Amino acid sequence: MLSVAKVQRRNAWRYYVRGVAFGDGRRPVGQSLKDAQVMAGLPPGRWLGRGLVALGLTEGGKVSERQMKLVFGQGRHPDADRIERGLLDDGADPATARLATVLGQPIEEIEARKQTPLLALDFTFRPQASLIVLWALGDTRTRRVIERAHERAIAKALRWLEDEVAETRWSSGRDRAKTPALVVAAFRHFDNRDGFPLLHDHCLVLNRVQRRGDAGEPVWGALDTVRLYQHVVATGTLYTLAMTTEVCEELGLATVPREVTPGLRPVMEIAGVDAELIDWSSTRRQRIEDVLEGLTYKYAHKHGRLPGERARQGLAWWAAQETRPEKKTPRPLKQLLAWWRASALLKFGKQMLDGLLQRCRAAGAAIRARVDPVVDTALAAVDVAAVVFTVRGTFARRHVLAEARRHLLETLRGQEFTRGLDDYIADRALSHHSRQLTVPQPGRRTPAPDLLTYTADFAWPGRWLIAGADGKPPRAATRYERARFASLAVRNAIRADRTAPAATPTDPHTEAPHGVDHPERDTALTPAQRAAAVHAQQQAAMPQEYLEGRTTDPATWMRTPANLERLAAIPRAADARRRAIEDRELPAPAADPVDPRRQEHEQQHPQPGPGQGIQP
Repeated sequence: MLSVAKVQRRNAWRYYVRGVAFGDGRRPVGQSLKDAQVMAGLPPGRWLGRGLVALGLTEGGKVSERQMKLVFGQGRHPDADRIERGLLDDGADPATARLATVLGQPIEEIEARKQTPLLALDFTFRPQASLIVLWALGDTRTRRVIERAHERAIAKALRWLEDEVAETRWSSGRDRAKTPALVVAAFRHFDNRDGFPLLHDHCLVLNRVQRRGDAGEPVWGALDTVRLYQHVVATGTLYTLAMTTEVCEELGLATVPREVTPGLRPVMEIAGVDAELIDWSSTRRQRIEDVLEGLTYKYAHKHGRLPGERARQGLAWWAAQETRPEKKTPRPLKQLLAWWRASALLKFGKQMLDGLLQRCRAAGAAIRARVDPVVDTALAAVDVAAVVFTVRGTFARRHVLAEARRHLLETLRGQEFTRGLDDYIADRALSHHSRQLTVPQPGRRTPAPDLLTYTADFAWPGRWLIAGADGKPPRAATRYERARFASLAVRNAIRADRTAPAATPTDPHTEAPHGVDHPERDTALTPAQRAAAVHAQQQAAMPQEYLEGRTTDPATWMRTPANLERLAAIPRAADARRRAIEDRELPAPAADPVDPRRQEHEQQHPQPGPGQGIQP
């Protein structure tokens, strides 16, 4: 999982120098960063990226406090003090000596234009909650495997950004160039602000990169940060896919979908990790949900309707900010591990903790036994195209690539796959099931392939209601649910056609070149047999809720026995509550004093009974 924040001038960079570099805690006043890290048992920051060569730094080297201030606070060379001192000794004036250490445009010039300089972007990588639980409560080997996979996945994501995404721009964006060399400072954190386990790394990507000038000389310029923001989701899915796959292969585990928010995309967690342990480590979730409920009520009262998906995301961000606790005192990892285990022992007992890894391996072995490491690329391309089209309408290659990586994680359940399979599925989805919308204009520069926009011609699934669970009212289907059902309908039609007895000759474009066969499997299968085998394993890999009669047809889905029973239970519960209120014994009202004249009048003129009119 990946989140991004801005590191700007003013006070933002000080927050990172004083807090993030110190385990997200409060560093004592007057104490150097190095001494504070040693006393707190925190690992020092490390340099990453191919752009370090231009700055005279080595990958994996320690990040000092002075380097942080110069690079991320002033936009200058990390060794600016030595360079400036040497120029002054050679007779240069102070202004020229300082300008020689600046990377790109000076910060002062940007501020003179009444603009706020963007110094860096904070890419925060963290694994799923189940992996964090295994890392915090597992043995030493399990913890090392997870940390190593975490580091390799971050390195893979950064390399992909350098190779495919990073660009520099100048002349107000009219000129651009690829920049496969970033400068990154990474800081490792072990816990959240409540002191509970949360393995994550803050990677500060410097908003300065080097390119070749017109005369071939090296020139420093700014990154195209818009492109980085556009590819955040694809980068996060690459990190999650790479880390989860390595951990599952190394420890013999598998993943299962866990629905965190009804109607939204499930999170692929490690099978065998109890939900109680995940809730134990996610200490802030309940507080965020409580605040989010109040914000949703205020939104509905103000706008007269419930918030949509985009509005819910904004409200969730505000709820997270309002429930953010104060900084804590950092602790060494060894002390944190002992405290976490003691806390979990008191809450869950020794048996649950000691058998955690064994349960995960047993659950993983059961899933691996019924889910083969085979990917039908034809069905995967249909799934990816249908989901992206239903969710977005118009899309670019980065959206398709991110969905292809999610598809691999959901289908293979943590098993290894051929390198480049995600790109292959994305390209196939664009070429076979998408239609390009961007039309090159004569006389203008042809857009880059990742800037082209596409759409698809799938049937647009309508809205329908989904029966609520646990006494909650029905709700409208989300875009993700409609996308999943649309994808299943198309894939089921393809499966039915491919597994028909009178099959047409196999199209070479529909072959699955990346299928992984076991040695004991018969490799001389007919196309119909191979399609049937892939059909079976794909069905086994699907989340259980997709195999219980749900289709894209709202009427069919609503008429399933289970959902009819759920819908019928809603009016039954309402009738029961109404009868309970009516049958409730209420105290009799006090009798009014009897008026003799009124009593005499009622005796002479009685009221008509039921069915009787007014008597003369």
